[in-house]
Amino acid sequence: MPLATGHRTQEILKLLEREFSLEYREFVALIARRSGDPFKILVATILSQNTNDRNSKVALERLESKFNIKPEVLSKASLEEIMDAIRPAGLQAQKAKTIKIVSDIIMNKYRGKLEKILKKPLESARRELISMPGIGPKTADVLLLFSLGLPTIPVDTHVMRVSKRIGLVPKSGGYEVVRESLMANFDPADYLKVHLLFIKLGRTYCRSKKPLCSKCPIKRLCDFGSATNSK
Repeated sequence: MPLATGHRTQEILKLLEREFSLEYREFVALIARRSGDPFKILVATILSQNTNDRNSKVALERLESKFNIKPEVLSKASLEEIMDAIRPAGLQAQKAKTIKIVSDIIMNKYRGKLEKILKKPLESARRELISMPGIGPKTADVLLLFSLGLPTIPVDTHVMRVSKRIGLVPKSGGYEVVRESLMANFDPADYLKVHLLFIKLGRTYCRSKKPLCSKCPIKRLCDFGSATNSK
């Protein structure tokens, strides 16, 4: 099957929306809706790296109970205090260091205003975010999409696996190739929906090991699922 056509991608979205309710319970989406604070969204995204939503939520709540989540506060906090607060998220030493360094950069370079970066054109803002230690493309894209609704698609492990198996992106593509291919195949108004629905699909059916292709709602539109069903 060739890479995605407009009709195919719209049908995929329609079937996934029918299968999954988008209640936006995902951790960072929930933070974005409740706070509207881009720095808090950034911290929440850092905490969500390599852990589940439950642990991320507990870590953020513990951090909030000890500190006002502002760059001017966290830049002055000790690493040990931050580490202790975010311990449930795992990798606390690494994440505390990232939070501390990013807070320092925002204070010293942007006078405490992350918005100074976010007001820039998308690609410029994205480059500046990625230039900060501990902030990779996915974290930058989550912040830009969830805080401002800017047209980008964060590619986590689920989105990467699902989009390659379906046949929407080149099989050997890295982060940027996959992101750009997905963006070319879907309408910008659907980018957030694509991100969330592909994560749900990856967690529910398109698992890394023992995928449940026979139960998948889009198996007839999926390269991997079609090949599995034909065996």
